[in-house]
Amino acid sequence: MTEQLTFIVYASRAVEPFDHARLVDLLTESRANNSRDDITGMLIYRDLDFIQILEGPDAAVRALLERIGRDPRHTHVRILLEEQTSERKYSTWSMGYEPTVPGDASDDAVDSLAAPGDDESTRESADALGDWFHDKAGAARD
Repeated sequence: MTEQLTFIVYASRAVEPFDHARLVDLLTESRANNSRDDITGMLIYRDLDFIQILEGPDAAVRALLERIGRDPRHTHVRILLEEQTSERKYSTWSMGYEPTVPGDASDDAVDSLAAPGDDESTRESADALGDWFHDKAGAARD
């Protein structure tokens, strides 16, 4: 039997800017915790805004969201999309990260996710961001 997983896309705002060193520290900490808790996903950081996709066992994902909500580095944490799934999209990343730059293909998806929308448009934007991420991460390995 396939385990039921929770898939969540959330956005938050950094209280202060994250430079490269702070992002590396955050990613190192997140990857260790997510590996321990069987959570996979990806992170985007742009202009104080975080967008993160998380997938994993429901209790573990919810506990992580509670910790993020209490984390003093974040504010305005909001769930953009929440679904149940039986298949992971980010199974090889405990916390994948690819830097964004103005004008790259992530812009439209990030902007769409940041804007209020219905579940269908949010899902399409999350999928577009995931496709961009997979393409960029795959190209970086080639």
